[in-house]
Amino acid sequence: MTVTRIVVGVGYVGRRLFEKHVQGSVIAWSRSTGVDLDANDETPLSMPASCPVLYTVPPSPSFDNDVRIERFIARLAAPPSRFAYISTTAVYGDCDGELVDEDRPVNPQSDRARLRVAAETGLQGWCAQNDVPCVILRVPGIYGPGRLGIDRVRSGAANIRDSEANPGNRIHVDDLVACCDAALSAETPPGIYNVGDGDFRSATWFASEVARQCGEPAPPEISFADAEREFSDMRMSFLRESRRIDTRRMRDVLGVTLRYPDPVDGIAASLREN
Repeated sequence: MTVTRIVVGVGYVGRRLFEKHVQGSVIAWSRSTGVDLDANDETPLSMPASCPVLYTVPPSPSFDNDVRIERFIARLAAPPSRFAYISTTAVYGDCDGELVDEDRPVNPQSDRARLRVAAETGLQGWCAQNDVPCVILRVPGIYGPGRLGIDRVRSGAANIRDSEANPGNRIHVDDLVACCDAALSAETPPGIYNVGDGDFRSATWFASEVARQCGEPAPPEISFADAEREFSDMRMSFLRESRRIDTRRMRDVLGVTLRYPDPVDGIAASLREN
């Protein structure tokens, strides 16, 4: 069977993509298969000719640059036919709720977002030097089976009052997999693509909808000011930033028609798999 793609990292998204395709058509490279990007291993990595790569591994927070992707690129015996990288919409920073397209200058305001910008920049430079088409998917929050925050809902954890909450941006994992498949297609123009469902209802709304569909009480809500005192710094770093992600390029150029443009349907489908 012809190998159609290599997936680097078999976490939530990589595993879902791997499961979607016919066994043997996708090669998964991860720590469990001997590709440990946290180790100083210089063993060359060979791949089938004309094979694209999807890279899903997040940067290590222990460094100021993304040493994992640097190590991966350094080990490639030959460049892939194309390189798709999963980044994050956090690279835009706080945009005061504005609609943000791919031409917006990046303005990372957290260490994790700065690492992603460094990874994007380094990868784009390497791909240009090696004549490899590069596609970057800027991804918001990912939800799906096993990733709905049900435990948090059942614990009674509070959310910011919906009237004070910032817009939400998210995508169902199966729609993200469809975006990854499109990014790896030779017909897709290289470049940066925002992906998301275009539904900007808040994280508070999302938690309440999960509770409703699970038959649980709606989570309690507190003011933004109280959240600043009670929530962790990590959680607040997500909740302080406000933007609405423009996904027209995803639809018009990447050519992806979402299966779950309404998260109500995506939550229901996810619960059926839980």
